[in-house]
Amino acid sequence: MADQAERQTALGDIAARQLANATKTVPQMGTITPRWLTHLLQWIPVEAGIYRLNRVKDASKVTVECSDRDERVLPQTFVDYEEHPREYMLSAVNTVLDVHTRVSDLYSNPYNQIGEQLRLTIEMVKERQESELINNPEYGLLHSASPQQRIKTRTGAPTPDDLDELLSKVWKEPGFFLLHPAAVAAFGRECTRRGVPPPAVSLFGSQFVTWRGIPLIPSDKVPQENGKTHILLIRTGERKQGVVGLFQPKLPGEQSPGLSVRFMGINHKAIASYLVSLYCSLAVLTEDALGVLDDVETGKYHDYKHEYK
Repeated sequence: MADQAERQTALGDIAARQLANATKTVPQMGTITPRWLTHLLQWIPVEAGIYRLNRVKDASKVTVECSDRDERVLPQTFVDYEEHPREYMLSAVNTVLDVHTRVSDLYSNPYNQIGEQLRLTIEMVKERQESELINNPEYGLLHSASPQQRIKTRTGAPTPDDLDELLSKVWKEPGFFLLHPAAVAAFGRECTRRGVPPPAVSLFGSQFVTWRGIPLIPSDKVPQENGKTHILLIRTGERKQGVVGLFQPKLPGEQSPGLSVRFMGINHKAIASYLVSLYCSLAVLTEDALGVLDDVETGKYHDYKHEYK
């Protein structure tokens, strides 16, 4: 009787799956981020990979006068320029993608293997681009802020007072704060503690916390070490004398502005190679277009029950 009860009476799942087609996804990669910084910058095409930033040498020496109703002699003046302006050279983010032709020939249905390999490689190149825009020692935002545009937190954690002080440094049409996601959470806790929850705004189909109407844009490329990070405030655009991104236009094999993919050939091991290149840089047109809040602590929490007793 036991043998009869255990006898299979219908087709089982394991055998049935041999005739079924699984619905497959494209390859997923958890390290891909929205990269909002690159969307918020104005991108300037650069000829021959060089961008020369011309500035006025000393604007305080330009003399103007509001004259009375008389015939006094008007002031004479001129605007002098820097004799040795800074030149920005585009930097390259490169890699070579290798794909065995056997793999691309045999296993490209329903998804093209070369296409998916290139898609994910390009995503990682763009991730590195955003990191360089923030951290590059030559042109990155953190290294481009002038000393007078850098301040420190008062108590460690980022408070509304700290962000107000940063706004006083970049007061001409500030565009957005840029900070690590942990700093967004830390600022939110300080606002909650003070009873001033910051409102949110919708950008790119996502919700962003704001302060004084300025959105807080998170990026995990803003460095965080030993529980401390930075908060940047940025004015963007060439017309506003702000921060601009730089790219090389009209590249061979261009896939998007500044990014190209070029086929390098097939070697004797039947491996096809593709060169993926992205050329970019960043320029801060005037010093007051960028401010940085340093020594931002992200690990401070509050016991609200005891604080409000």
